[in-house]
Amino acid sequence: MRAMRISARVINTHFLSKGHRSNSFGARSISTSSFRNMKYVQFTYNADPSTVRVGYIDCCNVVDINSADCGMPHTMIDILKKGVVDKVAELRQCNPTSVPLTDVTLVAPIHGVDKILCVALNYADHCREQNLEQPKLPIIFSKFSSTIIGQNEPLRLRTEIVKKVDWEVELAVVIGQKASAVPAAEAYKYIFGYTVAQDISARDWQKEKNGGQFLLGKSQDGFCPIGPCILTSDEIGDPHNLDIKCTLNGVEKQSSNTSNLIHTIPNIIERLTSVMTLLPGDLILTGTPGGVGVHRNPPEFLKPGDVIRSEIQKIGSFEIKVEQF
Repeated sequence: MRAMRISARVINTHFLSKGHRSNSFGARSISTSSFRNMKYVQFTYNADPSTVRVGYIDCCNVVDINSADCGMPHTMIDILKKGVVDKVAELRQCNPTSVPLTDVTLVAPIHGVDKILCVALNYADHCREQNLEQPKLPIIFSKFSSTIIGQNEPLRLRTEIVKKVDWEVELAVVIGQKASAVPAAEAYKYIFGYTVAQDISARDWQKEKNGGQFLLGKSQDGFCPIGPCILTSDEIGDPHNLDIKCTLNGVEKQSSNTSNLIHTIPNIIERLTSVMTLLPGDLILTGTPGGVGVHRNPPEFLKPGDVIRSEIQKIGSFEIKVEQF
C-alpha cells in the first residue's frame, strides 16, 4: 500500500456549518460515548513504511492503538470485525502516548473490506445535468475492494487504453456491524462512521466498451480513493446536511450538499440488506453531485499531472495526483 506523507491540516474541516436538521438517528447498539469525537486513521511510521497501523487523531498527533494496548488489532478492519471499539474508547480515557503526525504517513483509513457498494444517480443536481428523471429506487453497482487507495497516493491511469476518466466525489458510509434485513428506521445503529471517497470512473469502459455494464469502468486499479479519516457517526450529526466539494488543479468542479441526496442513507441500507448481508467495514458510496467531467461542455477528463482534491464538511479533505500507469 503506497502513500506519501500528509500534513496534519487534512484532518481539519474545511467548511462552515450550515446548521442541521433534527438529529433523530435511531437507536445504537453501542453507546455513543464509545464513538464520541473520534477520527480513525491508518498509517505507517516513516521509519517503518511496510507495516500498516490503526490509530486515532489527537489534535496534531496520532495514537497507535496497538502500541497503547498490544492486545488490540493493527488494522481498522480488524477493530470492526473483532468488535473492540469500546476498548478503544477506554484506551482514550487513559491518555495514551501519541506521536506527531509528521512522524507518520497516512494511508487509506480502511482496507481489506468485503464490499464496496455504490449508488448511481442519487443527487438531484446530478440528474438535472443529464436531463434525467430521479430514480424511484436506489440504483446499485459495485467496485472491487482492491480499488482502494489512500490520500496522496497516485491514481495511475492506463492511458493507452483508457481515455475518458472522470471524478465523482462522494460521502461513503462505513458499516460497523453485520447487517441483514435492516429496516430504514434502525439503519443508523449499523453505521460506524463516514469517510470521503472518489468514485473514479472510466466513462469509455463504463458506457462504450462493456455492453453498458459498469464493472470494468469502475473497478480499474486505484479507482476508489478514500480518506483522510473515518469520522464516527455520532460526530457527523446529520449526514444529509454536509457540504461536499471536488476541485481539479485548484478549480472547483463539484460543489453541493448532501441534502440533495435523492435516496437517504437509511433507505439505501434497507434496500441493500433486503438482498445481502453487509459486513463490518463494508463501504457504501452514496452518490455524486453534479459537476462531473463527462457532462461538461466540452467534456473534461483526467490526465497525468492532474491533482484532485475531495472535501466533505466535518470529515476533511485529501488530494490525489494522477500519474501514468
